[in-house]
Amino acid sequence: MIGLISATAAGAAARDRLAAAWPDRTRVYDGPVGDAVRAAFAECERLVCFLATGAVVRLVAPLLGEKASDPGVVCVDEGGRFAVSLVGGHGGGANELAVAVGEVLGAEPVVTTATDAVGLPGLDTLGLPVEGDVAGVSRALLDGEPVALEAEVPWPLPPLPVAAQGSYTVRVTDRAVEPGGREVVLRPPSLVVGVGASRGAPVEEVLGLIEGALRDAGLSARSVSCLATVDAKAEEPGLVAAAGRLGVPLVAHSAEELATVDVPNPSAAPLAAVGTPSVAEAAALLGGGELVVPKRKSERADGRPAMATCAVVRRPGRGRLAVVGLGPGARDLLTPRAKAELRRASVLVGLDQYVDQIRDLLRPGTRVLESGLGAEEERARTAVAEARRGHAVALIGSGDAGVYAMASPALAEASDDIDVVGVPGVTAALAAGAVLGAPLGHDHVSISLSDLHTPWEVIERRVRAAAEADLVVTFYNPRSRGRDWQLPEALAILAGHRAPTTPVGVVRNASRPDESSRLTTLAALDPATVDMMTVVTVGNTATREIAGRMVTPRGYRWQETREEPK
Repeated sequence: MIGLISATAAGAAARDRLAAAWPDRTRVYDGPVGDAVRAAFAECERLVCFLATGAVVRLVAPLLGEKASDPGVVCVDEGGRFAVSLVGGHGGGANELAVAVGEVLGAEPVVTTATDAVGLPGLDTLGLPVEGDVAGVSRALLDGEPVALEAEVPWPLPPLPVAAQGSYTVRVTDRAVEPGGREVVLRPPSLVVGVGASRGAPVEEVLGLIEGALRDAGLSARSVSCLATVDAKAEEPGLVAAAGRLGVPLVAHSAEELATVDVPNPSAAPLAAVGTPSVAEAAALLGGGELVVPKRKSERADGRPAMATCAVVRRPGRGRLAVVGLGPGARDLLTPRAKAELRRASVLVGLDQYVDQIRDLLRPGTRVLESGLGAEEERARTAVAEARRGHAVALIGSGDAGVYAMASPALAEASDDIDVVGVPGVTAALAAGAVLGAPLGHDHVSISLSDLHTPWEVIERRVRAAAEADLVVTFYNPRSRGRDWQLPEALAILAGHRAPTTPVGVVRNASRPDESSRLTTLAALDPATVDMMTVVTVGNTATREIAGRMVTPRGYRWQETREEPK
């Protein structure tokens, strides 16, 4: 919950705007400001104070305790010009909150945390438990000193400016090692603990078994991602309590699923009890990985039979491939989600001219793999291969990555061993349509006239079908030096079904500084004026030119009843 505090009418107005935007996330604290701040500080994860920073400093100073547990505090000035991350930038989420508040109120976020200020991800913001000399290693990264990355467990991290060797180290490991001097240890959630239990197994016995297994194997409990068991034990109090104490979820699988897993130590007892020859090992291995601790039983001081079993599996981090559409070229048409994925990726793969468009958005340490025209399949294979190595990868393309771009070849290469995220972008048809007016107001189709990947016979059949169906048609890749006859052929097919006066919109470099557009007709369009940077949109029988704009009505009845403008 985010606590909102104000002292003046102007502050209350801005406060109420934020409360209206986030009704389920905020709570307004009224009354004397000092009392309101103290109450919100005790009850909320974050605070937004519509007060002077000096006043907030004096109010929260006596309340501050531990950096890891204090709420984040953001101050917004009386004029609503700035949202200042004051306390708890990383741990309390104030930096992120300042940006979000700025988006709602139109204020400039002010973040002074050193790493954020220069575009570096904070070592304590990576979503992994962190131990060691965070301040010292962060300072080394900021100062450009060599920092080595030693990833004993591959994990998709954001970009960090690391070197092969260095006097400082970032170690990614699930082993129970103590950080050395000038070292930070990141704990990836790479361990899955499979557990089985008899009815009524005490939590102390379950927890003691798990902790002992991890200790004997030299593994860190902070790298346990979950406890896994059979669904018949999903509500067993000892297992539920053990997961709660470890701070991880308890995941349950059906006996039928577990029975399909090949395990080294099957047993007749669980088969008779719950319908699978293995619970602990099978539950841990179900999602794949390496069995690092085979099934072991708990030991009871009184000599009675064990009531719990466990096994531990290490699963390497799944690589992540984000297929990102950059839009038509204008920076303000690049979506916030696309920007976030560019900053999250440690590896960027793309066409060289597209990389140049967004190079300034990349974080320090991003590895860029760029290539020239005609290497789409190679780029797709490279991006998937990097993701399979456990990296966070962004594969970029213009417009929308799923429209005549990189998503298709990438997904054809990718299997279910990596995570794939699609990030939509503004495609050329939409950008050109916005320039022309509203040519896509009714049913429409996009057709690429490039026969490099599709035989012309197929393209011709599709153009003919669109003509007969009276669809608005947007032509991508309409004409190049080596392909100068396809556009006239396609226009001739459309001309067999539409009047010579049918509006045609021609847009070159939509949304870019040298954008140009013109509205012509099917009969008057000269194909020689079109190139690969151009999008050609041909209207249907209802499309009209109105006040210099190309408009396709949403229904054909509109065409029959609407009076022509005088």
